[in-house]
Amino acid sequence: MTNSNNQNGTSYKLTKKDFNQINRRSLFAYQLGWNYERMQASGYLYTILPQLRKIYGDGTPELKEMMKTHTQFFNTSNFFNTIIMGIDIAMEEKEKVKAKDSVQGLKVGLMGPFAAIGDSIFASLIPTIFGALAANMAINGNPIGAFIWLAAQIALMVFRWKQLEFAYKEGVSLVTTMQHRLENLTNAATLLGVFMVGALVATMIKVKFAWMPHIGKLTIDVQNNIDMILPKLLPLGIVLAIYWLLGRNKMSSTKAIFIVLVVSIILSALGIIGKA
Repeated sequence: MTNSNNQNGTSYKLTKKDFNQINRRSLFAYQLGWNYERMQASGYLYTILPQLRKIYGDGTPELKEMMKTHTQFFNTSNFFNTIIMGIDIAMEEKEKVKAKDSVQGLKVGLMGPFAAIGDSIFASLIPTIFGALAANMAINGNPIGAFIWLAAQIALMVFRWKQLEFAYKEGVSLVTTMQHRLENLTNAATLLGVFMVGALVATMIKVKFAWMPHIGKLTIDVQNNIDMILPKLLPLGIVLAIYWLLGRNKMSSTKAIFIVLVVSIILSALGIIGKA
C-alpha cells in the first residue's frame, strides 16, 4: 500500500485503526522474531511497519533508512514496549527522518529502565500476589481463585492496550515526566516483591520435621524446638537450598524440580519430614 499523503507532502496522522493494529501486533506477534543477536528488534519493526509505510511512503529512501534504524539491538519489557513505540511514532510523524538520532536515543535510553520496572512489577510482583491468592483459594477448594488470576491477566492486557495511544499523545514530555520516578518505583516494587516471596515461603510451603527421636523415655519434638528458635525455619531452608541449587552450573529449573521431588519422597519415606 502506497502512502499518497506522504507523496503529496502532507503529514500522516495515526488513527484509531492504526493504534489497534499496533496493539494487536504487539500482543500476538511482538516476540516471534526474538533472537540472541538483536533480541526484540525485528518484532519492534514488524509492529510499527505499517505506520512507517504510511508516514514515509512505500519504497522510499527515508523508509529504508528508518527500517535499518529499527533493526538495531532492542530489548525491553513486553508490558512497556508500546509506550516507547507511541513516543517514537509521535516523533517520526512530526519530524520524519530528522528524528532518527532522537529515536535511537529514546529507545536506548528507555529500554533499560522500562525493562527493570516491567520485570519487577508485571513479571514478578503481580503474578506473585495474584498467583498466591489464586493458589491459596485453589488449595482450599475455592474456584474463585481461577477467576481472580484470569481477571488480573485481562487487566494487564487492557493496560498494555491503552498505554500506546496515551504515550503517542503525550510524546516526548512523557519521558521527562516519568524518568526521575522510574528508579524509585523499581526499588519499591523489588522490595515489595521480596516481601511477598517471604510471605509465600511461610504460608505455602507446608512441610515440617516429622522425626521425633527417643532418648530413654524422653521424646524430642524436633519441629517444636526449631519453632522456638525461628518459626518456619525448615521452609526457609528449603527455599535457600533451591536458590543455591539453581545457581550451580548446568542446573535448570526442571532438574531442580526433579531433585526436590526425589529428595522429598526419600525423606518422607524415612519419616524425617512430613506435611505441616
